[in-house]
Amino acid sequence: MKAVGVIVEYNPFHNGHFYHVEQTRNASSADVVIAVMSGQFLQRGEPALVDKWHRAKMALLGGVDLVIELPYVFSTGNATIFAEGATKLLNAIGCESFAFGSEQGTIEPFLNTLSLLRSEEEEYNALIKQFISTGISYPQSLYLAYEKLKNEHPNTYIDLSQPNNILGYHYIEAVNRFNLSIQPLTIQRVQAGYHDDINTNLTIASATGIRKSIFETKSIHEVESYVPKATFKELESWKHKHTQFTNWDSFWSLLRYAILRNTPEQLSLFADVSEGIEHALIKAARKSDSFAEFMSNIKSKRYTWTRLQRMITHIFTGITKEALHQFDEPTYIRLLGMTGKGQKYLSEHKKSFTLPLISRVASTKDPMLALDIRASEMYAQGVNLISKQKLEMDYQTPPIRL
Repeated sequence: MKAVGVIVEYNPFHNGHFYHVEQTRNASSADVVIAVMSGQFLQRGEPALVDKWHRAKMALLGGVDLVIELPYVFSTGNATIFAEGATKLLNAIGCESFAFGSEQGTIEPFLNTLSLLRSEEEEYNALIKQFISTGISYPQSLYLAYEKLKNEHPNTYIDLSQPNNILGYHYIEAVNRFNLSIQPLTIQRVQAGYHDDINTNLTIASATGIRKSIFETKSIHEVESYVPKATFKELESWKHKHTQFTNWDSFWSLLRYAILRNTPEQLSLFADVSEGIEHALIKAARKSDSFAEFMSNIKSKRYTWTRLQRMITHIFTGITKEALHQFDEPTYIRLLGMTGKGQKYLSEHKKSFTLPLISRVASTKDPMLALDIRASEMYAQGVNLISKQKLEMDYQTPPIRL
């Protein structure tokens, strides 16, 4: 059986994701679609709308055959770290190819961009330093240096101001750097942009727009036409059990406690906390009554919103620099769910996987997996502010079988 991979968060799974899965299967001629999916905390440094099991079930009901978890070490990392973990896991589970959505829609400009930045690396780095020295932020300096290089070396390149193009570039760069055998494909993103609000004239909305509508209206009925029926049922199930969906606002009291219980010296030990920001975090936590107010009090030109949220995630989960940075490679494949076809693929191919397959965590001793379990327990603590969720879910929840 031939497998193709997708790298996802499904927060939540929507019509655009359904389209992407269908197009991925067609473009690759694969028998099986395997999704490597972030767990309870996501790449932009925030808790997932619903837990990983609800999102895995949405995926399986939406056309995915196997769902494996992207470990916390990678799922909460920057684009480079996120891409490395995800592509290596898809390679380890035997995918011949993987397909990512992009604003670009064709693979050649990605390869051209990779070639440009590699061949002109010295000039690129010099330009970055030059822009930073003028007071421009690091992400903006990267973009301006890239734009200058593009003008000096005409060709067809990707637009690195677009979020899916950025992630796509990092996927291809990771495959190239680690000499992975998996081949990249890209699917044109249609209708809704990454950050777009819901447009009632369209059938596809961004996950960002869907979440914004849910939190603003406190209802899921406004988003019903933008998600498959199975996703809507899972959202209904979560809302019935937990009364509301999760974000940093719903976790705020626990997050505030996690910050204030530490001294500045202790905060500085957590992953991504640097440059003395621990003092600002404590000051802001003392005087902020909500997460939005807290973020407005610490936001500055030096730090992107995403970088701030990532350090906050690590403080909340209690994961230090030492704990996070001891890992370079995935050490296991964690199975979250499968269809009958996915189960058949596992039976036929698991002996050729280059990492051990984990379906039950109770009998597994792995330091990287221990961080995933801790993150799940802290996510459950946040959910418990609004309703009950067992802390032992990772131990008690078997892989979903459809």
